[in-house]
Amino acid sequence: MFSTASGTKTRVLIVDDSSFMRMAIRGILTKEPSIEVIGTASDGVEGVEKAIALKPDLITMDIEMPRMDGISALKQIMAKCPTKVLMVSTLTNEGAKATFEALDAGAIDYIPKNVTDSNEAQNIFKDELLKKVREASRSRFMRVAPSVAASGFSRPSAPAAPVPRTAASKIHSKKINYVGIGASTGGPVALQEVISRIPVNFPYGIVVAIHMPKAFTGPFADRLNAKCSIAVREAKDGEQLKPGTILIAPGGMHTQVVRGAGGLMVKTAPTSSYPQYVYIPSVDLLISSMAEATAGSMLGVVLTGMGNDGFKGMQLLKQKGGVTIVQDEATSTIYGMPKACVDGGVADEVLPLGQIGFEIGKFT
Repeated sequence: MFSTASGTKTRVLIVDDSSFMRMAIRGILTKEPSIEVIGTASDGVEGVEKAIALKPDLITMDIEMPRMDGISALKQIMAKCPTKVLMVSTLTNEGAKATFEALDAGAIDYIPKNVTDSNEAQNIFKDELLKKVREASRSRFMRVAPSVAASGFSRPSAPAAPVPRTAASKIHSKKINYVGIGASTGGPVALQEVISRIPVNFPYGIVVAIHMPKAFTGPFADRLNAKCSIAVREAKDGEQLKPGTILIAPGGMHTQVVRGAGGLMVKTAPTSSYPQYVYIPSVDLLISSMAEATAGSMLGVVLTGMGNDGFKGMQLLKQKGGVTIVQDEATSTIYGMPKACVDGGVADEVLPLGQIGFEIGKFT
């Protein structure tokens, strides 16, 4: 696991071409006793130079910058002095696409940047920045192999030995009709890895909840659809679950699965309808609703992420006789959500990331 060079403080380098953003990020971080800002850079070239010279524990990296953009700088940093990097992304379609490219290239996470002067937007950015820096300081840093990153299909580098296979599992003897998947920090890369292993003729509908802002889930679904054999799209309110199709819960709201006249369907709701759920979209709400709608005839999967979102949903699913898989600690960027399921005794199988998609595909 990662530990800071100082042993107590996370040493951060800020890379952004906006002097306002550099000051804003510095102002937020320097108020935290556990964080030390060791330098700033105004473009990618300077960012790479300072990353090599200062050896920070963490870098916040803007995407659009002169001389060298953030993704190019990220790739150079990963090649010359691998460091944890948080991308600072605008809440736009283009910002989302660039962010996913950065995650493929090795960035550990991203911070949505809402470019407004409102106090509410500034407070949201402050809270998100501090949360993400804390998460990153505790996260597992897994380098992306250069050839894999260059191909735009990222997965954490693994030992030379093959991914260990578990003994013949009893979970496949159980009947399922649907699959619900939840993820958070590290989730975009993890989901791509899992979904790419699911065969195109998979006979059950799949719904995914990943903690993302509204502007990001559509481009994320499009990206997965272009890279995976199985169909992927952002879910729409009232849409029916269909075999061989993956629906991504839209960001900025909550998603449930309910039983309608024609079968199971997606039902979206504003966050104000469910104030008890802190994470958006809520994995707990999605999997709980699916457990109810399917009477337990489903597979629940929880991947990497901070916190414990998903545990209550998986707990209800187990009570109804459903099947569960969670990602193991060794391959999780953040072993929070999976750990909550393991510690709570609701994980039928605890598997390395590279094996989960194969195991899902066996339910045919």
